[in-house]
Amino acid sequence: MTRRLTSSLSHRSSSSDNPKRKLDENGVENLLLPKMKRHEVSAESSSGSESTRLQIFVRMMSGGKTTVIHADKNDTVEQLHHRIELKTKIPAKEQRVIYKGKQLQLEHSLSYYSIEQDSSLHLLGRMQSTEHPVAWRTVDDIMYAVSRMLRGDWFVSVNNINDILVTFFDTMPKKATCEYLEIFLNSSVPAALVMLFASPLETNKSCAKSSIKLFFDSCIDLPDHQQRCFLPVVLEFFRLLRKVCPRNKLYVSCRNTLGSVLESVYSSGESRSCLLSIGDEIFPCVRELAKLMVKQLVDDDDDSGPPSSCDVQKVSSFWLPLRYSIQNQAETFTLIAFPLQNNVQGKLYHIFEKLLNAMGKGMSRLESILARRGAVSAKCSHYLAILKIVSSMSELYQGGKERVARLLSSRKASFGALVLKFAKRGDDDDHQWIFEYKEATTFESRRHLAMLLFPDVEEEEEDYEEMHEMLIDRSNLLAESFEYITEASSEELHGRLFMEFKNEEATGPGVLREWFYLLCQEIFNPQNTLFTRSADDFRRFSPNPASEVDPLHLDYFEFTGRVIALALMHKVQVGVLFDRVFFLQLTGKKIGLEDIKNTDRIMYNSCKQILEMDPECFDSDAGLGLTFVSETEVLGKRETKELLKDGKSIAVNSKNREQYVNLLIKHRFATSVSEQVNQFSQGFSDILADTACFFERLYVEDFDCMLGGGDNLISIDDWKAHTEYNGFKKTDRIIGWFWKILKKMTEGERRSVLFFWTSTRFIPVEGFRGLSSKLYIYRLHEAKDHLPTSHTCFYRLCLPKYPKIGLMEKRLRLIAQDHVSSSFGQW
Repeated sequence: MTRRLTSSLSHRSSSSDNPKRKLDENGVENLLLPKMKRHEVSAESSSGSESTRLQIFVRMMSGGKTTVIHADKNDTVEQLHHRIELKTKIPAKEQRVIYKGKQLQLEHSLSYYSIEQDSSLHLLGRMQSTEHPVAWRTVDDIMYAVSRMLRGDWFVSVNNINDILVTFFDTMPKKATCEYLEIFLNSSVPAALVMLFASPLETNKSCAKSSIKLFFDSCIDLPDHQQRCFLPVVLEFFRLLRKVCPRNKLYVSCRNTLGSVLESVYSSGESRSCLLSIGDEIFPCVRELAKLMVKQLVDDDDDSGPPSSCDVQKVSSFWLPLRYSIQNQAETFTLIAFPLQNNVQGKLYHIFEKLLNAMGKGMSRLESILARRGAVSAKCSHYLAILKIVSSMSELYQGGKERVARLLSSRKASFGALVLKFAKRGDDDDHQWIFEYKEATTFESRRHLAMLLFPDVEEEEEDYEEMHEMLIDRSNLLAESFEYITEASSEELHGRLFMEFKNEEATGPGVLREWFYLLCQEIFNPQNTLFTRSADDFRRFSPNPASEVDPLHLDYFEFTGRVIALALMHKVQVGVLFDRVFFLQLTGKKIGLEDIKNTDRIMYNSCKQILEMDPECFDSDAGLGLTFVSETEVLGKRETKELLKDGKSIAVNSKNREQYVNLLIKHRFATSVSEQVNQFSQGFSDILADTACFFERLYVEDFDCMLGGGDNLISIDDWKAHTEYNGFKKTDRIIGWFWKILKKMTEGERRSVLFFWTSTRFIPVEGFRGLSSKLYIYRLHEAKDHLPTSHTCFYRLCLPKYPKIGLMEKRLRLIAQDHVSSSFGQW
């Protein structure tokens, strides 16, 4: 154990201090003092008579230097300690005053010890034991250097203090960071450095600025787990600098450092408890930064951009800890409404209103830009981050969420454009708040956010080592595809798929699109008993409760989940739609009566009738005679299931009929196919881990468009507008013939031609502009009676220069046949 002086100031102070030195107008020299009444530390006591005035010589035990103190016999020893502090800059808690070999106790007066005029007292530092002697020594060295500079010692330079700070950080052990910083704080080093910065001498100010910034920089460079220990010290610097120089760049630097440390503390859940008591102290930071952000948002000058990423991040770094403090400080948190309370939550409401109004103006301006240019300016890249902060603030106030929802709904176009332009893969946590305002989003923005959950597949890359290769026989498409997909690991399927049909030369994305389409036609073929087709829409399917006739049916549902996820990941429209109840099961939502309307219209009408019957009639002898059982027919066999225990003996009446209907729907559309849905979800999650999150981000209509494509008739004009030519001109006679023939075809024939051309039978909901590329018609320099060919990967249709329109029509109608349209594709 080492015994030592806690402050070397006690043995290094100089009697050269000018006893006539005055406090500056800000009382800067009082920064090191504890809170106390000013009259208690006055350099000249006016309370005593001339006969009780004393002049005392206080001698430092180390160095032999002496300073003169004026006091009164009736003053307490505690008051004497504070007078000594004013003259020597030695904190009172670090002092021991000795007279005639005895230590003077704080509560006694000077007269109690018979201290007379011109008495000599000795000043000692308090002796303490410590397990961190290096920390104490470096802290003492800093305090000594500051003391010398405050007394005008020109031999002390900025390098002296900076070198000591570097040593402090270099010797600070990782496991004792908090203990070292506690020594730093308890020794009043922050106050001493700020006092030095407030000095009228430019040399002192420059030295202090350099040292304080060095401390901040060293703090930021440390790992997060060490950085969190700096919060009390940085907060102390912040308090002091805000009093002394709130408009100085050093204060701004301190505020930024505090924000960074707070962000580190907030991100560590186990360290957050220390934030509960500092809400009042960090609120001014949110107010200052938000004020700057509002000014930038409402500025109409196109040359001055909106808040930068750095500006928004600064607000967020203070806002999240402040919100945590507000919501967790009280035992029960309650939303407040206007008129507001005069606390932090109440004051924050004005910031919320100003930011909300500023964002309204900014988004209004953005919609004007969209109307003129059709694109979002890069200057608006941080609007989403600001809206996230505003949304988070709204959670503290009654009606706050509704106000944000009204703003976003009124600016749906700009909100959707911001999501499409600036929501990126990799920052998914920042996107979830958007779905609190799902009604204000557009289909394009919801689709974009849902697709960000998938791994990125770059079709342009030719990294064959990362590909999952498949060689499939068309005649055994389902079985061989099942084998290739189920035996692959999730990691293998996250890369690109390389697809090739046996005995065919064609490869590439076009063949992959064709494989997805043909495979889904097989999977969802009702003859395979996996899925049943909707009576109202031949493209819409749901799991078949009777699928268990196939012993491998659950494996095939898992396989189907993988295939559908892969099709979505590769942005392939396979022409298959999911029934509403199937979609709701994948989101984990409860299925209600209205949800089954288009799935089973007979059951829907029956349940509707049960719920709407007159209660008296329902309970009379003429009632329906129902009990809590479900009767279904599976593969021609009648099956009965009880919906409740002893359900056969429980009659359905007007009071429990709603329960009966709910149980009936649950059994028919959830329980009976729960295993199939679970296996499908498992397969889907092999490709996309958060399956429920994906489906929650979409409406069923969105999923229809993503997987099945648009259901509108193909527009020839839209087709022409997105087609370019090579070897032909759009004014050539043969090109005119081509479009004329297409107009004469049926919808099915047109889709077959499109499939032959692109391996896509269903175009995106946006039309041809939603495809990944324009379409091309190339001239084929071969015999003029040959069939067309295609390069489906590049959306190229190759046509000979037919001599007559009749011959051209025969050739096009031949490829428009379903069994032919997939036979001529080339890489």
